[in-house]
Amino acid sequence: MTGPLLTQPVHQSLRAALRTGATMVECSLDLERTRTTVAVGAAGWVWQGRQYPYLETCKARTIYYWTGDGFAPVARFTNALIKLVPTEWGPPTFEIDGIKMLPTAQVSPYADAGRKVGLIEPRGKVVLDTCGGLGYFAAWCLQGGAQQVLSYENNPDVIWLRSLNPWSPPTDPRLTLTQGDIAVEITRLPDASVAAILHDPPRFGIAGELYSQAFYDQLARVLKRRGKLFHYTGTPNKLTSGRDVPVEVAKRLQRAGFTVAPNGDGLLAVKR
Repeated sequence: MTGPLLTQPVHQSLRAALRTGATMVECSLDLERTRTTVAVGAAGWVWQGRQYPYLETCKARTIYYWTGDGFAPVARFTNALIKLVPTEWGPPTFEIDGIKMLPTAQVSPYADAGRKVGLIEPRGKVVLDTCGGLGYFAAWCLQGGAQQVLSYENNPDVIWLRSLNPWSPPTDPRLTLTQGDIAVEITRLPDASVAAILHDPPRFGIAGELYSQAFYDQLARVLKRRGKLFHYTGTPNKLTSGRDVPVEVAKRLQRAGFTVAPNGDGLLAVKR
């Protein structure tokens, strides 16, 4: 991140301070990663010696970044609209065509990732992070003492979101982020080359190949014996979807050579 990030509540606090005649206001310009003090005035607000303008329109559910010339939403549209979305917790989620990609209703998406990473016990391990997203799994693996994290993300726009998100992991020699389709990239990994796996794929309707028997066989191939896998499945309503995805996934993982048990909104599996 090279400049301040604005959300509607932060912008409102700047405007409110100006209306009350205050000259300084404390807020966060990095999505609650840190707190800072900003000087406010009629012409704009000042942070780290630079003056920034107030926004004419500051929308909810939008994060704005400084381009060098003005503020713009942290969003891109190529094949789909991809945007960084603020949460009440601070760490953001992201959406693809309006579909929220991380849980936020009852827990911070960052804290949620921390719980799941704890299940695979990353300390001293080489960890495969199949669908990197904003990098929250990778960040917790690094904090947890992983020896190496091999992270893959197929969408270049999501990688761009990471570059502006202060909660995404910083550059670290233990982290290798590869832009590529994990369904292809995994075939290039050696047998038994990782000690733990985190698999958080898009929903089945978007990336069905990442729920296939062939892919689970590849996960088993690259994972060491007794290695752990956490697979996020979500909790789709089988009454409306017509299928029970977690049960289907569990059966395929068992056929691939895993012992499987439900855990929260996913499955925890151990290679036999």
